[in-house]
Amino acid sequence: MTPPVVLFTRDLRLHDNPTLAQAVSVHPLVIPLFVLDDRLLGSPNRTAYLLGALRSLRDSLGGALVVRRGDVVDAIAALGASAVYVADDASAYATRRLRRLRERLDVHVTPGSAVVAPGDVHPVGGDHYRVFTPYWNAWSRAAVRPLARTPAAIELPPGIDPGEIPALADITDGVPSPELPASGETAARALLSAFVAERLAQYDETRNGFAPDATSGLSTALHFGCISAVEVARRVAGQPGTEPFLRQLCWRDFSLQLLAARPDLPFADYRPRGDRWNDDEEGLLAWREGVTGYPIVDASMRQLLAEGWMPGRARLLAASFLVKHLRIDWRAGAAHFMALLVDGDVASNSANWQWVAGTGTDTRPNRMFNPVRQAHRFDPDGAYVRRYVPELAGLSAKAIHEPWTLGAAALAELGYPAPIVDHAAASAAFAAARTGAVAR
Repeated sequence: MTPPVVLFTRDLRLHDNPTLAQAVSVHPLVIPLFVLDDRLLGSPNRTAYLLGALRSLRDSLGGALVVRRGDVVDAIAALGASAVYVADDASAYATRRLRRLRERLDVHVTPGSAVVAPGDVHPVGGDHYRVFTPYWNAWSRAAVRPLARTPAAIELPPGIDPGEIPALADITDGVPSPELPASGETAARALLSAFVAERLAQYDETRNGFAPDATSGLSTALHFGCISAVEVARRVAGQPGTEPFLRQLCWRDFSLQLLAARPDLPFADYRPRGDRWNDDEEGLLAWREGVTGYPIVDASMRQLLAEGWMPGRARLLAASFLVKHLRIDWRAGAAHFMALLVDGDVASNSANWQWVAGTGTDTRPNRMFNPVRQAHRFDPDGAYVRRYVPELAGLSAKAIHEPWTLGAAALAELGYPAPIVDHAAASAAFAAARTGAVAR
Protein backbone atom coordinates (compact mmCIF):
# COMPACT_ATOMS: atom_id res chain seq x y z
CA MET A 1 0.00 0.00 0.00
CA THR A 2 1.36 3.42 -0.98
CA PRO A 3 2.22 5.63 2.02
CA PRO A 4 0.21 8.81 2.51
CA VAL A 5 1.22 12.17 1.08
CA VAL A 6 2.18 15.03 3.37
CA LEU A 7 1.15 17.99 1.22
CA PHE A 8 3.22 21.07 1.97
CA THR A 9 1.42 24.31 1.17
CA ARG A 10 2.19 27.37 3.30
CA ASP A 11 4.20 25.39 5.85
CA LEU A 12 7.63 25.03 4.25
CA ARG A 13 9.52 23.98 7.37
CA LEU A 14 10.55 21.04 9.50
CA HIS A 15 10.12 22.58 12.97
CA ASP A 16 6.62 22.93 14.44
CA ASN A 17 4.91 21.47 11.41
CA PRO A 18 1.71 19.80 12.69
CA THR A 19 0.96 18.24 9.32
CA LEU A 20 4.28 16.43 9.04
CA ALA A 21 4.40 15.58 12.75
CA GLN A 22 0.92 14.01 12.76
CA ALA A 23 1.57 11.98 9.63
CA VAL A 24 4.88 10.49 10.79
CA SER A 25 3.41 9.70 14.22
CA VAL A 26 1.02 7.29 12.50
CA HIS A 27 2.87 6.09 9.40
CA PRO A 28 6.42 4.71 9.20
CA LEU A 29 6.78 6.08 5.68
CA VAL A 30 5.30 9.22 4.12
CA ILE A 31 5.68 11.11 0.85
CA PRO A 32 6.45 14.80 1.48
CA LEU A 33 5.12 16.65 -1.56
CA PHE A 34 4.97 20.19 -2.88
CA VAL A 35 3.13 20.97 -6.11
CA LEU A 36 4.00 24.08 -8.09
CA ASP A 37 0.73 25.40 -9.48
CA ASP A 38 1.27 28.04 -12.15
CA ARG A 39 -1.95 29.77 -11.06
CA LEU A 40 -0.30 30.69 -7.76
CA LEU A 41 3.10 31.75 -9.06
CA GLY A 42 3.34 35.52 -8.86
CA SER A 43 6.14 37.99 -9.41
CA PRO A 44 9.77 36.94 -9.96
CA ASN A 45 10.45 38.01 -6.37
CA ARG A 46 7.79 35.74 -4.92
CA THR A 47 8.73 32.85 -7.19
CA ALA A 48 12.42 33.20 -6.37
CA TYR A 49 11.67 33.19 -2.65
CA LEU A 50 9.45 30.12 -3.01
CA LEU A 51 12.07 28.17 -4.96
CA GLY A 52 14.70 29.03 -2.35
CA ALA A 53 12.35 27.89 0.42
CA LEU A 54 11.77 24.59 -1.38
CA ARG A 55 15.50 23.98 -1.71
CA SER A 56 15.92 24.70 1.99
CA LEU A 57 13.04 22.36 2.87
CA ARG A 58 14.46 19.58 0.73
CA ASP A 59 17.78 19.94 2.57
CA SER A 60 15.99 19.82 5.93
CA LEU A 61 14.21 16.64 4.87
CA GLY A 62 17.44 14.99 3.80
CA GLY A 63 16.48 15.21 0.14
CA ALA A 64 13.08 13.60 0.70
CA LEU A 65 10.89 16.42 -0.67
CA VAL A 66 9.00 15.42 -3.81
CA VAL A 67 8.35 18.33 -6.15
CA ARG A 68 5.86 18.27 -9.00
CA ARG A 69 4.38 20.93 -11.24
CA GLY A 70 0.75 21.11 -12.32
CA ASP A 71 -2.51 20.15 -10.63
CA VAL A 72 -2.20 19.06 -7.01
CA VAL A 73 -4.88 16.35 -7.13
CA ASP A 74 -3.42 14.86 -10.30
CA ALA A 75 0.07 14.91 -8.78
CA ILE A 76 -1.08 12.98 -5.72
CA ALA A 77 -3.01 10.50 -7.86
CA ALA A 78 0.10 9.89 -9.97
CA LEU A 79 1.99 8.92 -6.81
CA GLY A 80 -0.64 6.29 -6.05
CA ALA A 81 -1.45 7.57 -2.57
CA SER A 82 -4.92 7.07 -1.11
CA ALA A 83 -4.49 9.45 1.85
CA VAL A 84 -3.16 12.95 2.29
CA TYR A 85 -2.30 15.18 5.26
CA VAL A 86 -2.70 18.92 4.65
CA ALA A 87 -2.79 22.09 6.75
CA ASP A 88 -6.01 24.02 7.10
CA ASP A 89 -6.41 27.31 5.19
CA ALA A 90 -9.22 29.70 4.31
CA SER A 91 -8.48 31.05 0.81
CA ALA A 92 -10.82 30.23 -2.06
CA TYR A 93 -8.03 28.26 -3.73
CA ALA A 94 -7.36 26.25 -0.56
CA THR A 95 -11.08 25.59 -0.06
CA ARG A 96 -11.45 24.28 -3.63
CA ARG A 97 -8.31 22.19 -3.23
CA LEU A 98 -9.61 20.59 -0.04
CA ARG A 99 -12.98 19.84 -1.62
CA ARG A 100 -11.32 18.16 -4.61
CA LEU A 101 -8.96 16.19 -2.39
CA ARG A 102 -11.87 14.90 -0.32
CA GLU A 103 -13.64 13.70 -3.46
CA ARG A 104 -10.81 11.25 -4.19
CA LEU A 105 -8.75 10.70 -1.05
CA ASP A 106 -8.80 10.11 2.68
CA VAL A 107 -7.92 13.62 3.92
CA HIS A 108 -6.49 14.56 7.32
CA VAL A 109 -6.65 18.32 8.00
CA THR A 110 -4.17 19.69 10.52
CA PRO A 111 -3.71 23.14 12.13
CA GLY A 112 -2.85 25.88 9.65
CA SER A 113 -0.83 29.07 9.69
CA ALA A 114 -2.65 30.90 12.50
CA VAL A 115 -1.70 31.24 16.14
CA VAL A 116 -5.41 31.02 16.97
CA ALA A 117 -7.33 29.27 14.22
CA PRO A 118 -10.50 30.78 12.72
CA GLY A 119 -13.46 29.73 14.83
CA ASP A 120 -11.44 28.99 17.95
CA VAL A 121 -12.65 32.28 19.40
CA HIS A 122 -15.89 34.00 18.46
CA PRO A 123 -18.28 36.50 20.02
CA VAL A 124 -21.37 35.40 21.87
CA GLY A 125 -24.10 34.93 19.31
CA GLY A 126 -21.78 35.46 16.33
CA ASP A 127 -19.57 33.42 14.05
CA HIS A 128 -16.63 35.84 13.88
CA TYR A 129 -15.32 39.13 15.23
CA ARG A 130 -15.98 42.22 13.15
CA VAL A 131 -13.89 44.65 15.23
CA PHE A 132 -10.25 44.10 16.14
CA THR A 133 -10.11 45.14 19.81
CA PRO A 134 -12.64 42.58 21.09
CA TYR A 135 -10.90 39.98 18.97
CA TRP A 136 -7.52 40.94 20.45
CA ASN A 137 -8.94 40.55 23.95
CA ALA A 138 -10.27 37.08 23.16
CA TRP A 139 -7.15 36.11 21.19
CA SER A 140 -4.92 37.11 24.10
CA ARG A 141 -6.77 34.73 26.41
CA ALA A 142 -7.00 31.83 23.98
CA ALA A 143 -5.10 28.60 24.48
CA VAL A 144 -2.29 28.18 21.97
CA ARG A 145 -1.46 24.70 20.73
CA PRO A 146 1.85 23.16 21.85
CA LEU A 147 4.71 23.06 19.37
CA ALA A 148 4.61 20.01 17.14
CA ARG A 149 7.40 17.50 17.51
CA THR A 150 10.23 17.81 15.02
CA PRO A 151 10.50 14.44 13.25
CA ALA A 152 13.65 12.46 12.77
CA ALA A 153 15.08 11.91 9.31
CA ILE A 154 12.50 11.32 6.58
CA GLU A 155 13.13 8.61 4.03
CA LEU A 156 11.23 8.40 0.77
CA PRO A 157 9.50 5.12 -0.06
CA PRO A 158 11.34 3.04 -2.69
CA GLY A 159 10.64 3.96 -6.29
CA ILE A 160 9.57 7.57 -5.65
CA ASP A 161 11.42 10.07 -7.83
CA PRO A 162 11.79 13.34 -5.88
CA GLY A 163 11.92 15.36 -9.10
CA GLU A 164 13.80 18.56 -9.79
CA ILE A 165 13.15 21.92 -8.21
CA PRO A 166 13.02 24.11 -11.32
CA ALA A 167 15.30 27.05 -11.87
CA LEU A 168 13.72 30.49 -11.80
CA ALA A 169 14.39 30.86 -15.53
CA ASP A 170 12.22 27.80 -16.17
CA ILE A 171 9.23 29.63 -14.67
CA THR A 172 9.66 33.32 -15.45
CA ASP A 173 11.75 35.65 -17.57
CA GLY A 174 11.72 38.25 -14.81
CA VAL A 175 14.70 39.11 -12.64
CA PRO A 176 14.22 39.14 -8.84
CA SER A 177 15.33 42.03 -6.71
CA PRO A 178 18.85 41.88 -5.27
CA GLU A 179 17.21 43.08 -2.02
CA LEU A 180 15.16 39.89 -1.72
CA PRO A 181 15.58 38.37 1.76
CA ALA A 182 17.20 34.98 2.14
CA SER A 183 14.50 32.31 2.02
CA GLY A 184 13.97 29.06 3.82
CA GLU A 185 13.64 27.81 7.37
CA THR A 186 17.27 28.27 8.41
CA ALA A 187 17.27 31.92 7.35
CA ALA A 188 13.87 32.53 8.97
CA ARG A 189 14.93 31.10 12.30
CA ALA A 190 18.11 33.18 12.26
CA LEU A 191 16.05 36.28 11.45
CA LEU A 192 13.73 35.60 14.38
CA SER A 193 16.63 35.14 16.77
CA ALA A 194 18.23 38.41 15.66
CA PHE A 195 14.94 40.27 15.94
CA VAL A 196 14.25 39.04 19.46
CA ALA A 197 17.78 39.81 20.61
CA GLU A 198 18.27 43.17 18.89
CA ARG A 199 14.99 44.88 17.97
CA LEU A 200 11.97 43.46 19.78
CA ALA A 201 12.35 45.73 22.82
CA GLN A 202 12.20 48.83 20.56
CA TYR A 203 9.56 47.43 18.21
CA ASP A 204 6.75 49.73 19.35
CA GLU A 205 8.95 52.78 18.74
CA THR A 206 10.18 51.73 15.30
CA ARG A 207 7.38 49.71 13.69
CA ASN A 208 5.72 52.70 11.99
CA GLY A 209 8.97 53.92 10.49
CA PHE A 210 10.56 53.41 7.09
CA ALA A 211 14.06 52.31 8.13
CA PRO A 212 15.11 48.91 6.72
CA ASP A 213 15.21 47.41 10.23
CA ALA A 214 12.08 49.16 11.55
CA THR A 215 9.97 46.00 11.42
CA SER A 216 10.63 42.35 12.28
CA GLY A 217 11.13 41.42 8.62
CA LEU A 218 9.32 38.13 9.28
CA SER A 219 6.21 38.67 7.15
CA THR A 220 7.50 36.79 4.10
CA ALA A 221 8.81 33.86 6.15
CA LEU A 222 5.48 33.68 7.98
CA HIS A 223 3.50 33.81 4.74
CA PHE A 224 5.38 30.86 3.24
CA GLY A 225 5.50 29.07 6.57
CA CYS A 226 9.27 28.99 6.69
CA ILE A 227 8.69 29.69 10.35
CA SER A 228 5.62 28.93 12.44
CA ALA A 229 3.50 31.78 13.81
CA VAL A 230 2.89 29.70 16.93
CA GLU A 231 6.62 29.30 17.46
CA VAL A 232 7.15 33.04 16.92
CA ALA A 233 4.43 33.88 19.45
CA ARG A 234 5.88 31.49 22.00
CA ARG A 235 9.41 32.74 21.38
CA VAL A 236 8.58 36.39 22.09
CA ALA A 237 6.29 35.70 25.05
CA GLY A 238 7.47 37.47 28.18
CA GLN A 239 10.08 39.58 26.38
CA PRO A 240 10.15 43.40 26.60
CA GLY A 241 8.14 44.90 23.77
CA THR A 242 6.12 41.75 23.24
CA GLU A 243 2.57 43.13 23.24
CA PRO A 244 2.88 45.51 20.25
CA PHE A 245 4.47 42.72 18.23
CA LEU A 246 1.88 40.16 19.30
CA ARG A 247 -0.84 42.56 18.18
CA GLN A 248 0.60 42.34 14.68
CA LEU A 249 0.42 38.54 14.79
CA CYS A 250 -3.12 38.96 16.06
CA TRP A 251 -4.04 41.22 13.12
CA ARG A 252 -2.86 38.40 10.85
CA ASP A 253 -5.22 35.94 12.56
CA PHE A 254 -8.01 38.53 12.67
CA SER A 255 -7.82 38.86 8.89
CA LEU A 256 -7.82 35.09 8.44
CA GLN A 257 -10.99 34.67 10.51
CA LEU A 258 -12.61 37.42 8.42
CA LEU A 259 -11.77 35.53 5.25
CA ALA A 260 -12.97 32.24 6.72
CA ALA A 261 -16.31 33.85 7.57
CA ARG A 262 -16.54 35.88 4.38
CA PRO A 263 -14.93 34.02 1.47
CA ASP A 264 -15.86 36.93 -0.80
CA LEU A 265 -13.62 39.32 1.17
CA PRO A 266 -11.10 39.73 -1.71
CA PHE A 267 -13.71 41.10 -4.11
CA ALA A 268 -16.82 42.23 -2.21
CA ASP A 269 -17.19 45.10 0.26
CA TYR A 270 -17.34 43.76 3.79
CA ARG A 271 -19.42 46.79 4.77
CA PRO A 272 -20.77 48.40 1.58
CA ARG A 273 -20.67 52.21 1.55
CA GLY A 274 -22.32 52.72 -1.82
CA ASP A 275 -19.07 54.10 -3.26
CA ARG A 276 -18.83 55.12 -6.89
CA TRP A 277 -15.19 54.74 -7.81
CA ASN A 278 -13.41 56.79 -10.46
CA ASP A 279 -12.49 55.14 -13.74
CA ASP A 280 -9.05 56.77 -13.85
CA GLU A 281 -6.53 54.67 -15.78
CA GLU A 282 -3.97 57.49 -15.87
CA GLY A 283 -4.17 57.99 -12.12
CA LEU A 284 -3.90 54.24 -11.49
CA LEU A 285 -0.86 53.99 -13.76
CA ALA A 286 0.85 56.96 -12.07
CA TRP A 287 0.23 55.34 -8.69
CA ARG A 288 1.56 51.97 -9.83
CA GLU A 289 4.71 53.51 -11.26
CA GLY A 290 5.37 55.87 -8.36
CA VAL A 291 4.95 59.18 -10.19
CA THR A 292 2.04 60.75 -8.32
CA GLY A 293 4.03 63.83 -7.26
CA TYR A 294 3.79 62.87 -3.58
CA PRO A 295 7.29 61.66 -2.68
CA ILE A 296 6.32 59.40 0.24
CA VAL A 297 3.71 57.64 -1.90
CA ASP A 298 6.07 57.38 -4.85
CA ALA A 299 8.89 56.00 -2.69
CA SER A 300 6.52 53.34 -1.38
CA MET A 301 5.36 52.27 -4.80
CA ARG A 302 8.87 52.26 -6.26
CA GLN A 303 10.08 50.08 -3.40
CA LEU A 304 7.24 47.67 -4.17
CA LEU A 305 8.24 47.55 -7.84
CA ALA A 306 11.92 47.05 -7.05
CA GLU A 307 11.79 44.72 -4.06
CA GLY A 308 8.34 43.22 -3.82
CA TRP A 309 8.02 44.53 -0.29
CA MET A 310 7.28 47.71 1.64
CA PRO A 311 6.89 48.47 5.37
CA GLY A 312 3.44 48.64 6.90
CA ARG A 313 3.25 52.43 7.08
CA ALA A 314 4.19 52.65 3.40
CA ARG A 315 1.40 50.22 2.49
CA LEU A 316 -1.08 52.23 4.51
CA LEU A 317 -0.20 55.57 2.91
CA ALA A 318 -0.03 54.22 -0.63
CA ALA A 319 -3.37 52.46 -0.27
CA SER A 320 -5.05 55.47 1.32
CA PHE A 321 -3.82 57.71 -1.49
CA LEU A 322 -5.31 55.46 -4.14
CA VAL A 323 -8.74 55.03 -2.60
CA LYS A 324 -9.26 58.37 -0.89
CA HIS A 325 -7.24 60.87 -2.92
CA LEU A 326 -7.81 59.33 -6.35
CA ARG A 327 -11.09 57.58 -5.46
CA ILE A 328 -10.01 54.46 -7.35
CA ASP A 329 -11.53 51.10 -6.42
CA TRP A 330 -9.61 49.34 -3.63
CA ARG A 331 -9.78 46.09 -5.62
CA ALA A 332 -7.44 47.54 -8.26
CA GLY A 333 -4.90 48.39 -5.58
CA ALA A 334 -5.27 45.06 -3.81
CA ALA A 335 -4.68 43.19 -7.07
CA HIS A 336 -1.51 45.20 -7.74
CA PHE A 337 -0.18 44.50 -4.26
CA MET A 338 -0.93 40.79 -4.56
CA ALA A 339 0.83 40.63 -7.91
CA LEU A 340 4.07 42.08 -6.53
CA LEU A 341 4.33 41.55 -2.77
CA VAL A 342 6.61 38.68 -1.79
CA ASP A 343 4.55 38.30 1.38
CA GLY A 344 1.25 38.82 -0.43
CA ASP A 345 -1.43 37.09 1.64
CA VAL A 346 -5.03 36.93 0.45
CA ALA A 347 -6.56 37.40 3.91
CA SER A 348 -4.31 40.18 5.19
CA ASN A 349 -4.13 42.01 1.87
CA SER A 350 -7.91 42.02 1.35
CA ALA A 351 -8.72 42.91 4.95
CA ASN A 352 -6.15 45.72 5.09
CA TRP A 353 -7.23 47.23 1.80
CA GLN A 354 -10.86 47.18 2.91
CA TRP A 355 -9.85 48.72 6.26
CA VAL A 356 -8.15 51.58 4.42
CA ALA A 357 -11.02 51.99 1.98
CA GLY A 358 -13.52 52.24 4.82
CA THR A 359 -15.45 49.24 3.53
CA GLY A 360 -13.92 46.86 6.06
CA THR A 361 -13.55 46.74 9.83
CA ASP A 362 -12.21 50.24 10.53
CA THR A 363 -14.44 51.89 13.12
CA ARG A 364 -13.55 55.25 11.52
CA PRO A 365 -14.23 54.45 7.87
CA ASN A 366 -13.97 58.05 6.69
CA ARG A 367 -10.47 58.72 8.00
CA MET A 368 -8.07 60.05 5.36
CA PHE A 369 -4.31 60.29 5.74
CA ASN A 370 -2.42 63.43 4.78
CA PRO A 371 0.67 62.07 2.97
CA VAL A 372 2.76 65.19 3.63
CA ARG A 373 2.04 65.26 7.34
CA GLN A 374 2.67 61.53 7.57
CA ALA A 375 5.95 61.89 5.69
CA HIS A 376 7.29 64.57 7.99
CA ARG A 377 6.27 62.52 11.01
CA PHE A 378 7.60 59.11 10.01
CA ASP A 379 10.40 60.00 7.56
CA PRO A 380 11.57 63.27 9.16
CA ASP A 381 14.99 63.41 7.50
CA GLY A 382 13.73 62.12 4.13
CA ALA A 383 16.00 59.06 4.13
CA TYR A 384 13.29 56.76 2.78
CA VAL A 385 12.37 59.13 -0.07
CA ARG A 386 16.04 59.67 -0.95
CA ARG A 387 16.56 55.93 -1.29
CA TYR A 388 13.69 55.30 -3.68
CA VAL A 389 13.17 58.67 -5.36
CA PRO A 390 16.79 59.56 -6.21
CA GLU A 391 15.86 62.61 -8.30
CA LEU A 392 14.93 64.31 -5.02
CA ALA A 393 17.98 63.15 -3.05
CA GLY A 394 19.61 66.57 -2.98
CA LEU A 395 16.67 68.38 -1.37
CA SER A 396 16.41 69.44 2.26
CA ALA A 397 14.40 67.45 4.81
CA LYS A 398 11.48 69.90 4.48
CA ALA A 399 11.52 70.32 0.72
CA ILE A 400 11.91 66.63 -0.06
CA HIS A 401 8.36 65.92 1.09
CA GLU A 402 6.90 69.00 -0.60
CA PRO A 403 9.01 69.59 -3.73
CA TRP A 404 6.21 71.47 -5.49
CA THR A 405 6.86 74.40 -3.16
CA LEU A 406 10.09 74.98 -5.11
CA GLY A 407 8.09 75.90 -8.20
CA ALA A 408 7.34 74.33 -11.57
CA ALA A 409 10.75 75.19 -13.03
CA ALA A 410 12.57 73.44 -10.18
CA LEU A 411 10.38 70.36 -10.55
CA ALA A 412 11.12 70.22 -14.26
CA GLU A 413 14.84 70.49 -13.61
CA LEU A 414 14.63 67.69 -11.04
CA GLY A 415 12.65 65.54 -13.46
CA TYR A 416 9.89 65.00 -10.91
CA PRO A 417 6.16 65.45 -11.59
CA ALA A 418 3.82 67.93 -9.98
CA PRO A 419 1.14 66.37 -7.73
CA ILE A 420 -1.57 64.70 -9.78
CA VAL A 421 -4.17 65.80 -7.22
CA ASP A 422 -4.36 68.54 -4.60
CA HIS A 423 -4.72 67.15 -1.08
CA ALA A 424 -7.24 69.74 0.12
CA ALA A 425 -9.40 69.32 -2.98
CA ALA A 426 -9.18 65.53 -2.78
CA SER A 427 -10.13 65.60 0.89
CA ALA A 428 -13.19 67.72 0.18
CA ALA A 429 -14.19 65.53 -2.76
CA PHE A 430 -13.85 62.36 -0.71
CA ALA A 431 -15.89 63.78 2.16
CA ALA A 432 -18.64 64.81 -0.23
CA ALA A 433 -18.66 61.50 -2.06
CA ARG A 434 -18.65 59.33 1.05
CA THR A 435 -21.30 61.46 2.77
CA GLY A 436 -23.49 61.15 -0.28
CA ALA A 437 -22.84 57.44 -0.52
CA VAL A 438 -23.77 56.83 3.10
CA ALA A 439 -26.96 58.87 2.75
CA ARG A 440 -28.22 56.83 -0.19
